Amino acid sequence: MITVHHLNNSRSQRILWLLEELGVEYEIKKYQRDPKTMLAPPELKAVHPLGKSPVITDGDTVVAESGAIIEYLLERYGNGRLVPPAAAPEKRQYTFFLHFAEGSAMPPLLMKLVFDRIENGPMPFFAKPIARSIARKVKETFINPNIKNQLDFLEAELAGREWFAGSDLSAADIQMSFPLEAAASRAGLGEQYPKLSSFLQRIHARPAYARALARGGKYDFAR
Repeated sequence: MITVHHLNNSRSQRILWLLEELGVEYEIKKYQRDPKTMLAPPELKAVHPLGKSPVITDGDTVVAESGAIIEYLLERYGNGRLVPPAAAPEKRQYTFFLHFAEGSAMPPLLMKLVFDRIENGPMPFFAKPIARSIARKVKETFINPNIKNQLDFLEAELAGREWFAGSDLSAADIQMSFPLEAAASRAGLGEQYPKLSSFLQRIHARPAYARALARGGKYDFAR
């Protein structure tokens, strides 16, 4: 039996969604973030040395990292579903977005989260002006332009199709769901990104997505 070690408000939600799309039986072991640090609890280190989520166990097999988990589940349980055929032209796009999600899309979003906290978080009064000035400067000159560049790219990619790897939903879309949900939450999509907004509406309307939410619990990024 597959066990998803599921952290609230985390990337592991998309692993639940993948399993629901595949119709594979699984169980969930839930973990809660520390309310002050927002970090995963130390109990996750008993599952994998990095102590992060998502991580799954399947018998004696332990798999961490979203992309690796998705590939493992599709190879073992997918039966060719949610992956373009090897010879199809869509396969290259599929591979690109499967890696783009974490390799390129998430780092500036994570940096924005960190620098927003620096700018708005409590600190000694004498440090506030300097810290907040640095945080704003980094966001204005590096983080926000990078996020905009990536969102512009992704909007253009969906100009001629509904999904990132062609006309059908694939695991690349599942992988891309978290950075786009995070972008909508942290940076806002707005009217300039109608294709990306429609993408989020489509995935949130899927029955498998709703079932994953019902099982996974609180997930603020689906708002």
